[in-house]
Amino acid sequence: MPMGFMPMCGETWLCGTASFLVLWVAMAAAMMLPSLAPVLWRYHQMMEWAGARRNTLTGLMGLGYFFVWAALGIVAYPLAAALATVQTQLSGRAVPIALAGVVLLAGAVQLSAWKAGHLASCRAAPGQLPSDTATALRHGLRLGQHCVCSCAGLTAVMLISGMMDMRVMAAVTATITAERLAPAGERIAQGVGAMTIGAGLSLMAQAAGLG
Repeated sequence: MPMGFMPMCGETWLCGTASFLVLWVAMAAAMMLPSLAPVLWRYHQMMEWAGARRNTLTGLMGLGYFFVWAALGIVAYPLAAALATVQTQLSGRAVPIALAGVVLLAGAVQLSAWKAGHLASCRAAPGQLPSDTATALRHGLRLGQHCVCSCAGLTAVMLISGMMDMRVMAAVTATITAERLAPAGERIAQGVGAMTIGAGLSLMAQAAGLG
């Protein structure tokens, strides 16, 4: 667990949370825009009947979407900071075993029916187009909820690998985009889940001194 989750010396928890949220929202925007932008554009085109209001409605849907990600960041920061604190108190071998366990769990989530259901909701065409500001915002919130749940395993791997690792971010972004937009997105998600479990087993073996 990166120690960057701990507040810096002299920094309050409020300031630490605010700093983390800025980084978190920027990261979420960078990772989700490749898969979200086509969805927003499609909704914008389908709402041509709304005239100039379609820009506002599309913007509100995007706002609701990223609000959910920001809310997740508020929850993730104290949890990750607590885990980072625990990490400093664990023995040398316990830490890599615990991290390998997180990777294994992430792979299992990626293969689960729960993940498949949320991914299907992310890929599905809208059943009801937003016709007013409240409906557009609710639609964004609902889409964001499905997205956060669908990305749960990948997000966990990214958190323990380090949010500023560009290689991890690029891999997660490519995976999320392929899952959402590729014709065989469900199979891609399952393949990534299998590879994640394989990586977790390899890390577990190394941590146990078997690798």
